[in-house]
Amino acid sequence: MNKVNILEKLGQISDHWNPRIVAELNGQHIRLVKIIGDTFELHKHDNEDEMFLVIKGSIILEFKDKEIEVNEGEFIIVPRGVWHRPIAKQEAHLMMFVTAGNINTGNVKNKFTLDSQTLSRI
Repeated sequence: MNKVNILEKLGQISDHWNPRIVAELNGQHIRLVKIIGDTFELHKHDNEDEMFLVIKGSIILEFKDKEIEVNEGEFIIVPRGVWHRPIAKQEAHLMMFVTAGNINTGNVKNKFTLDSQTLSRI
């Protein structure tokens, strides 16, 4: 049992769109990531939900039919099968709760694609 200082761990991240595993529980990863811009593609996860908790800044989650702004201290759960993409007009820091087998780009494969084998731990 070790405690985790979220801000300290985020301080170890200097790049964007590259989630890091900070802990695991019950078959899930807790991941931290910094994002900026709108370069991520619209994608979906057929077999898993995703939870986005905004630690710093704000994001817009774009869906096929709407956009939802999620601000610091707020979270949103994207249900499996829902097309989405996160956008950050300014740098945002996120904590994500996902299944350990989650591929961050879902059904889309591109330069941002990471899976449980290629994700780094901090």
